[in-house]
This record gives sequence, structure tokens and C-alpha cells, in this order.
Amino acid sequence: MTSPWRVDVAAGFDWAFFWQYLLSPSAVFLEGLWRTVYISVVAQLLGVLLGFVIALAQRSRFGALRWVGRCYVWLIRGTPLLVQLVIVYNGLAAAGVYRFSDVELGGFVLLGVVQAAVLTLAVNEAAYMAEIFRAALDAIDPGQTEAAQALGMTPTTTMRVVLLPQALRIIVPPLGNEFNLMMKSTSLLSVIGLQEMFLTAQSINSATFKTFEIFLVVACCYLALTTIWSFIQRFIERRLADPGRVIAPPSLRSRLGGTLLAGKGVR
Repeated sequence: MTSPWRVDVAAGFDWAFFWQYLLSPSAVFLEGLWRTVYISVVAQLLGVLLGFVIALAQRSRFGALRWVGRCYVWLIRGTPLLVQLVIVYNGLAAAGVYRFSDVELGGFVLLGVVQAAVLTLAVNEAAYMAEIFRAALDAIDPGQTEAAQALGMTPTTTMRVVLLPQALRIIVPPLGNEFNLMMKSTSLLSVIGLQEMFLTAQSINSATFKTFEIFLVVACCYLALTTIWSFIQRFIERRLADPGRVIAPPSLRSRLGGTLLAGKGVR
């Protein structure tokens, strides 16, 4: 006997609609997908750069800089991204502090909501990347820094030639995970009215009432994006897995003279 509560999902699923939007999506859906990609990439790049600066601040010999870096990480990591988005885009405008407006750059219009989204995502990501950078740099034997100083390297050169190449091997795996999270977190941008992939799907759902079908398409798109990045991440990890030598610029080679820094070849 068939239960009256049983729902025949297969009979109610519109396969034609699903395959159409998955294989031949509309221009509006593609625009939302493109926004999801470029916002994720730009925000991640800015987050990595800002995170590196904050990590250096946390390692500074100046107590004030260390305090600022630690407070930044504590504040951003301790509050939800969704709340941060609303504060930056809606809260600042309501308080009369700053209102994001559209900006034209060489014929390209950068929407105010996109500016707010990239800024908030980058600021949020920087707190996590700062901890990743800090942990990676702390994991390197302090003797390497001492050896570099003994060779007359400046702190900047030591960081660029000796420490960062080794830290990258530690940073890449968590960085890949962070970028995956970044792409998925863009779905939260719908709360401030940014027409990215998730909000675009909501609009299509409102017009077609094909909820299961359209959001299954969205899930497949997110899965495709994260899968593509996973392959790129593995490629980068393989390239960095070889413990090869750190290549010093020509101006340093004569000073280094092929010296091994605690087992790390520099040539």
C-alpha cells in the first residue's frame, strides 16, 4: 500500500529545465556566475596581501603593531561574515559614514555593491590568511634567519629569498581551502542585493517556481568551480613539493657563494 505522504520526486522534477540551465544557461545566469568568480578571485588576492601585512605586524618587534595585528584577527574572526557585510554596506551608509556608489573606470562601471562585497570579503579573509602566514613563518627554523643575517642579508631579502619560498609549501594547502570557502561564501552576498549566482537563481526561481531544479544547477556550478580549483591547487602543490633550491638574484649570488642555509640550497 502506497503511503499518502509519499512524494514522487522523479515525476515532479523537470529534467528539461535542469539540463537547459546546466548546459545552456541564460545570459543573466552566466553574468551571475561570472560575478561569483571574479569577486572571489579579487577578494582572495587582496585578502592574501592584507593577511601577509597583518602577519608581519604580528611578528614585529614593536608592541603596538603586534597589538593591532592581534586585535584585527580577534575582531574579524570573532564576528560572522554575514554581519560584517550588512555593517559595511548598509550600516556605514545608515550612520552617514560612507555610502558605496557606482564608479566608472575606463568605460567599465564598478557597482557600489560590488565594491562593498570585495572589501568585506577581503578584510574577512585577511584575518584567516594572517594566521596561516604567521604559523607558516613560525614553523621555519629560526637558525635560517640567523644564517641569513650572518651573510649580511637585509630583513627584506631574508624574507623574500629564504623564508617565503619555504613558507609557501606550508601556505598553499590551507590557501586552497580558503579560496574554496571564499567561492562558496559569495552566496551570502545576496543579503546586500548583489546579483551573483545565488541571487540570480533566486530570481529565476521566483519566475519559474522550479526551486529544486535551479538550485541543483547552482550546486553543480559551485561544485564545478571548487573542483577546477582543486586541480589547480594540486598542480601548485606538486610544483612546490620539490625541495629544490631557492634562486637568489644575480646581485646576491656572489655574496652567498653557494652557501647552504641549514640544508636549504641557495644559488
